Amino acid sequence: MATIRVPDKQIHLTEESKIRRFLHERGVFYERWTTGAPRANVTETEVLQAHDHWLKPFMEKNGYRTADVIRVTPETPNLSAIRDKFLREHTHSEDEVRFFVEGEGLFWFHKETPDEEVFAVHCEAGDLLTVPAKTKHWFDLGPEPRVCAIRIFTDQAGWIPHYTESGIERRYR
Repeated sequence: MATIRVPDKQIHLTEESKIRRFLHERGVFYERWTTGAPRANVTETEVLQAHDHWLKPFMEKNGYRTADVIRVTPETPNLSAIRDKFLREHTHSEDEVRFFVEGEGLFWFHKETPDEEVFAVHCEAGDLLTVPAKTKHWFDLGPEPRVCAIRIFTDQAGWIPHYTESGIERRYR
């Protein structure tokens, strides 16, 4: 289950109802889905089919049209460049939707409130998170990434990152 950390306010949330409320108040959709035990050498098609009972109604309800699977492991080619790309604050022109099938990762959000709130959502297998379009954020794969996630799109072109170049992400590593 996800956890939330707000470093500047010394807040750490671990209770699901409080996590849901915190994210909902900030326009971030969060849900827990059941995921099967990981199996080695599962194809993208098999991952999508295994979660179709969740994916299909979610996508139809929210107007999403396509989904794919991303895997990142310590053996992933160009891992350092991929990790660096994700670690820079950026936005997207459409929602960024991720369902964690295996592994974990840390989504950082930068909400432009009067106090410039920055918070992190630690996601793990079973967590579905939606980063709303135009929301400033970055993603930390961790030092030894091992992630399998379903990415859900309206249009994959909308997922192109638009970097803010603010540098704020360097304060929260």
